[in-house]
Amino acid sequence: MRIGYFLSSEEYAPAELLEQASGAERAGFEALWISDHYHPWVDAQGQSAFVWSMIGALSQVCRLPVTTAVTCPTVRIHPAVIAQAAATSAVLHQGRFVLGVGTGEALNEHIFGDPWPSADVRLEMLEEAVEGPKAVDLAARIGDGYVSTMPDGDLVKRFRDGGGGDKPCQAGFKAAFADSAQEGARIAYERWPNAGVPGDLSQVLPSPRHFEQASELVTEEMVGKAFVCGNDPQAHLEMIDKYRQAGFDEVYVANTGPHYQGLFDLYAKHVLPELR
Repeated sequence: MRIGYFLSSEEYAPAELLEQASGAERAGFEALWISDHYHPWVDAQGQSAFVWSMIGALSQVCRLPVTTAVTCPTVRIHPAVIAQAAATSAVLHQGRFVLGVGTGEALNEHIFGDPWPSADVRLEMLEEAVEGPKAVDLAARIGDGYVSTMPDGDLVKRFRDGGGGDKPCQAGFKAAFADSAQEGARIAYERWPNAGVPGDLSQVLPSPRHFEQASELVTEEMVGKAFVCGNDPQAHLEMIDKYRQAGFDEVYVANTGPHYQGLFDLYAKHVLPELR
């Protein structure tokens, strides 16, 4: 299994993302994911760098493969422009760039004030694109791989049986490195309360303000369960093993909060050597 690092464009400034990419390479991570956002989820995250500028800059500071996780090539940016951006990125990274695509969410795609689908239509789109089998079938038929954020072995099997074969399956999870699990949960709740927003809301809310309102439903305990919090390498190994048992070939970990160097050190000393 290949272990990569997830660059959170929503939380860190451009220079910090470049610093993290270099640190991840030194620590022994084998690849990078980078998120493609127009807004942060909530204002506490505070950033939203233009992903195509970042991908160009990444080519100058490290040699790790880079995948967008994920780009919506239909609404905010015309697919022809995405095609040119992806081709340029592939050249800059000497073939080590992968365009990960998805259907997007209102937070990032509904930015021009154009008509947005009704609630019923959006829910149908959500089921098809995220929860339902059609998205997996489409990936198996025309894609070069499959991207997910859940250790769901049934969907991996459906992808492979539906034509995906031995194409790569990638997934990611979030961590909050700190001196204790409690402190990590506090940081995660402060920066990413949206991780606990229930149901379909994460796909349909249009702005950080709305996510902050919805996050009032979320508790620190709820967010703590969605993250690997603290500094215990065994907790990371157990999470990675969930994805391995589900059949994923690659898994990417994202840190939240200021202690990303601690996460790099943890992986370099205790996690990656154990996996290898």
